Amino acid sequence: MKRLTIAVPDTADGRIDRLVADLSGLSRSYVQKLMSEGHVTLDGDPVKANEAAVRGSVIELDVPDPKPLELEPEAIPLSVVYEDDDMLIIDKAAGLVVHPAPGHSGGTLVNALLARDTEYGGIAGVARPGIVHRLDRDTSGLLMVAKNDRAQASLMAQLKARGIKKTYLGLALGAVAATAGRIEAPIGRDPHHRTRMAVTPGGRDAVTGYRVRERLPGWTLLELDLITGRTHQIRVHLAALGHPLAGDPLYGTGTSRRGPEGLSRLFLHSWRIELQAPADGHLIRAEAPLPPELESVLEDLRIVATGLPRRVVDGASA
Repeated sequence: MKRLTIAVPDTADGRIDRLVADLSGLSRSYVQKLMSEGHVTLDGDPVKANEAAVRGSVIELDVPDPKPLELEPEAIPLSVVYEDDDMLIIDKAAGLVVHPAPGHSGGTLVNALLARDTEYGGIAGVARPGIVHRLDRDTSGLLMVAKNDRAQASLMAQLKARGIKKTYLGLALGAVAATAGRIEAPIGRDPHHRTRMAVTPGGRDAVTGYRVRERLPGWTLLELDLITGRTHQIRVHLAALGHPLAGDPLYGTGTSRRGPEGLSRLFLHSWRIELQAPADGHLIRAEAPLPPELESVLEDLRIVATGLPRRVVDGASA
């Protein structure tokens, strides 16, 4: 059992569960669970989630130790872009599931991490040691992993405060008119397709920034800033804008779902991450270049743009 102590600032206002989540870096749902189980006290007395925060008081959280994992370490190769005593930044390959779930008890990033080391932050949940955010299975690129609880709490707090800048590269259908823009549209569960998300009035606030990186025949390569982190956010926002991502089997249709010739996966890559180091706050900036299977698609489109044959092999066009 770990105990966290939080001094309620004089500027505090609103519900206590929201305040504790913001100051601890834990998710609000997990804080509410701790409160319902009596693990959160205010000046020594148990509190309920809907109580108001009392300025100048002291909140204590008893966070249970994570249960032993019933997961097997697996020697899955990982590409580590950055590492220090507190965290890793990994360049995840497309097709790799981040954490165990029904139907995916093995072959995940977590299994690979356990084979590399057995000590990771556990406050995000038993099956998610060190995991503070995720990438869809078919999305490649940078992913942060915390090595200890202190680092995990710091990274989760930075994410909650939108202090971590995450930039993706995505290939969108058609010619995106504006050179730069900002998509602000709430995202929630699609009422007609429960396996999908959608822009919906009752959804959670979601914001995506974008800039045109390159214009190609029939497609636009975008830099995309994930300002909030909703499920499938970039995919949903671009589809709603009328420019779905190439190779998206869930939100694309026809040409966008197929993608350009040679594309075999979703064209979405977590390219750059900027954050403050959990230990001393210095800037960490990591980048991961597009994987070869995506870069080759762009090269073919650039050749098409010149009007030359797609490829020349031994003097003959192919």
